[in-house]
Amino acid sequence: MSSHPIQIAFDTPMQLGECPLWHAREGALYWIDIPGRAVHRLHERSKAHRSWPMPGEPGCIAIHADGGLLVALRDGLFRLDTDSGDLIRLHDAPYDVSKLRFNDGRCDAMGRFWAGTIYEPRDQELGSLFCFERGELRDAVHPVTTSNGVAFSTDARTMFHSNTPAHRIDIYDFDLAGGTTGNKRLFKQFDTDKTAPDYGGRPDGAAVDSENTYWCAMFEGGRVLRLSAAGDILQEIKVPARCPTMVAFGGEDLRTLYITTGRNGRSEAELAQYPHSGCVLSVRVDVAGLPEFAYRG
Repeated sequence: MSSHPIQIAFDTPMQLGECPLWHAREGALYWIDIPGRAVHRLHERSKAHRSWPMPGEPGCIAIHADGGLLVALRDGLFRLDTDSGDLIRLHDAPYDVSKLRFNDGRCDAMGRFWAGTIYEPRDQELGSLFCFERGELRDAVHPVTTSNGVAFSTDARTMFHSNTPAHRIDIYDFDLAGGTTGNKRLFKQFDTDKTAPDYGGRPDGAAVDSENTYWCAMFEGGRVLRLSAAGDILQEIKVPARCPTMVAFGGEDLRTLYITTGRNGRSEAELAQYPHSGCVLSVRVDVAGLPEFAYRG
């Protein structure tokens, strides 16, 4: 459990808040609302909020080294000019947009953007993980139903990648120089019995901290877990929303853990119990996170 209280960082609920992203130079948190089709920004000190409507569902975002953001929409990858609001198409989607969309991603230390997909019928592992490097997009061939939890170890030699419906997190050997993955193996398997009284949710978005531990939002579990490099649970933070979706480290010292949450499709009873569902939450943590890398095109 955390000894620090949970705060409401942004109290206007999203339908499905996702992909919190700390922009250190701006001192601001970005995130997305997937069905709400918007990118949001909250300046930490002033609390000034701004949003940008999107023409389709955003699945994930990253800082763009040339300014603004890289945004993965259903139909492709775009650069968002956060001053003008203009969207510049960089690459078309590599899949059937009637059945798949981008979902969850981040940049590695070489400036590549790794973005996974979700197969919306959710009956086969037809999603994958894609790498966008200097304008070229390739399939890393990580079969999943719903791609989530992409993160990298502190030494950049390991990639984490979860398949949420399987309640499973895998790790891969990662070659930073070549941008390739291999030697897939299980990192953590969670109980798949949703009817169990102690059901703890399934792994969604994640981030790695400066001590090389993996922080994971547990969707439908109402909690965030901190996992050791061996997959052991080191810490559990209960949150006032049943569906936390992803975490990000922010603030000047990278010790504020931001947590996006969802409310779309939740029951009236659940929303009455968890009225902050959809809000952006935050909590102070004892170990600092890592700065996010930018996409270099």
